[in-house]
Amino acid sequence: MDYFPLFINLKNKHCLVVGAGEIAARKIELLAKAGAKIAVIAPEISASVMQLAANNSDIEISIKKFSTDDISQQRLIISATNQADINALVAATADAHNIPVNVVDKPALCSFIVPAIIDRSPALAAVSSGGTSPVLARLLRAKLESLIPPAFGRMAKLAEKYRALVKENINPPAQRRIFWEKVLQGSIAELFYSGKEAEAESRLKDAILNSPKQLDNSGEVYLVGAGPGDPDLLTFRALRLMQQADVVVYDRLVSTEILQLVRRDAEKIYVGKQRDNHSLPQESINELLARLAKEGKRVVRLKGGDPFIFGRGGEEIETLAEQNINFQVVPGITAASGCATYAGIPLTHRDHAQSCTFVTGHLKNNRANLNWQQLAAPGQTIVIYMGLVGLGIICQSLIQHGAVADLPIALIQQGTTQRQRVITGTLSNLPDKLKNQGIHPPTLFIIGTVVSLHDALKWFHADDMHNTTEDFIPQQ
Repeated sequence: MDYFPLFINLKNKHCLVVGAGEIAARKIELLAKAGAKIAVIAPEISASVMQLAANNSDIEISIKKFSTDDISQQRLIISATNQADINALVAATADAHNIPVNVVDKPALCSFIVPAIIDRSPALAAVSSGGTSPVLARLLRAKLESLIPPAFGRMAKLAEKYRALVKENINPPAQRRIFWEKVLQGSIAELFYSGKEAEAESRLKDAILNSPKQLDNSGEVYLVGAGPGDPDLLTFRALRLMQQADVVVYDRLVSTEILQLVRRDAEKIYVGKQRDNHSLPQESINELLARLAKEGKRVVRLKGGDPFIFGRGGEEIETLAEQNINFQVVPGITAASGCATYAGIPLTHRDHAQSCTFVTGHLKNNRANLNWQQLAAPGQTIVIYMGLVGLGIICQSLIQHGAVADLPIALIQQGTTQRQRVITGTLSNLPDKLKNQGIHPPTLFIIGTVVSLHDALKWFHADDMHNTTEDFIPQQ
């Protein structure tokens, strides 16, 4: 261990920052958040530092060169200049007076390192690479940020508020630890994080005073949108819930890469559907979610795209609501938005489309029951989910109801993933163009003149090693 990690109280303590450029401004801002009284010394002061001083009376600026007399009474010193001789002088002087010093980007001159900070006050986490790679530390911080909800600090204050009451009512200490683990990872915490803070506090107080064991039986269902495939498109909340779930009930369209992010010891139940091949009927899925929650389990219902856009999420939570089971819904990036973006096809554009319509292309009795007159109107974008089998009928119907035969249309297969394919054409020729192309679901169709922008705006290029036409095979 090259550095001993610790947290230092700087409230109302005198700290010195030598330098007043943009890097110094960031350090001053951090010290100000910690409540320090900050002296800034530099021959020239940047606009950013001037603005910080204007907004904080605890920042005092001295426009001059650093001298060794400036370090008296300082609790901590940071040197952030671009002059090697000044940095060395600051470090040597601080070291001679046993004052902790940090010289930005010069680990050899530092007695302490400023870490990358995850601030959920009063809870704090700090990450450091020991000065070897600040960028690496920031990347690790970003990963931790995604796992720690913004409300985590307020939750910590709530725990502090009831700490004495828990100690008074729950013994022995081992039981208190188990109690807090269940509170901070269970339904009470999720109520808090979803904005129901008063209800969460009421349930916490009731649990402390009456029956801590009731927490064992309070299951919950999280209806989570997994997005179109790229795991980087998951929301922070989705990832957090996936990593604390006891059971994950997932669809065919949830990519393997995303499924690998769930808690490793979680039970995984596959309920995917394909055309004319449903592994479990929808009604059975609804009841499965309810049963698992009643068993006291935290259940993630993981769905491709967004649960409320052709995801039948409404049907699932209706069953949960009817049976008084706690649930929350986490939106995901729907396939229309994700696939269009990765294909370089804007869904709306001032010169092409002033509206966008999402429809499902499922066939019944070899027909698609859609409002063809409305869909054939110009000046809009049409996005068709689940339209691969009925593409020929869809294109023919649009032309019959007034759409021009050369209206651009794009097929996007496995959009946002390394297996993404984009094939463009027109209403009149795309069905024939796709023959013998080995096209497999999941696919999405975008219709409208916005498709003509694809060649100029495409930016995402799948790795050639993975750019295949193989089926997506879900984990089962």
